[in-house]
Amino acid sequence: MQFQDPILTGGQAVDSAKHDAFAPILARLMPPKAKTLAEERRRRKEALACGLRIFAALGLAEGIAGHITARDPEFSDTFWVNPFGMGFDRVRTSDLVRVDARGVVVEGGGPVNVSAFAIHAQIHAARPEVVAAAHAHSIYGKAWSAVGRLLDPITQDACAFFEDHVFFDDTKVLITEASEGVALARALGPCKAAILRNHGLITVGESVDEAVWWFVLMERCCQTQFLAESVSSPLQIDPDNARATRAVNGSPTVGWLQCQPLRDRIVREQPDCLD
Repeated sequence: MQFQDPILTGGQAVDSAKHDAFAPILARLMPPKAKTLAEERRRRKEALACGLRIFAALGLAEGIAGHITARDPEFSDTFWVNPFGMGFDRVRTSDLVRVDARGVVVEGGGPVNVSAFAIHAQIHAARPEVVAAAHAHSIYGKAWSAVGRLLDPITQDACAFFEDHVFFDDTKVLITEASEGVALARALGPCKAAILRNHGLITVGESVDEAVWWFVLMERCCQTQFLAESVSSPLQIDPDNARATRAVNGSPTVGWLQCQPLRDRIVREQPDCLD
């Protein structure tokens, strides 16, 4: 018997005998739907500020590089982003800026990273279902981006990206023009993540929390593969089992849920992020 739930299984039909039990559990853990656009905007901005603090706490931030964006729920051709030059560990909800499709700041007072606009504007335009995208210059993501390969399904966690990430093989490296953002969005296609050659990682999600979690997880998968390959040639999970695993732990709902312990810790330890 098969069932298909695009939220709980990432659009993949899976064996209900194995996975039916997950649906009601996950459904109880999800927050209620926002009642107004204003409430949904507040939720996305708070998640974005928390996501930036999570990156800082985990050592994923580096200098002024990196950005996370969240599509505005009302003005969907605009998105919220961290102000250029402000450390991830300092960003509050009130510091975020909203940018339109031309790169003009329409709300908030901070400047916008040129690369943030070039990358994120094109991804948001190409993927209407994507609410958020996350990019930072993390250590293992940068290192793996120089290897020139996709991640292999060598762990259960890595299976979340099996056949759902791409290698963006662009030798220019620095992305500052709209045409370069278009090329990246085209290469990303329907996938949740991309490895940018000699650059790093970018992840997307149907929620800010999901995009943040995929980035954290992908960074750790890069680290894990380096460790495994430093000892031997890692055992790989066969394609059928990798796909079945991705259908569960690679879904948008599970991505959102996995981020909640990190977010709860940030809010508890750094409550000013919600100011």
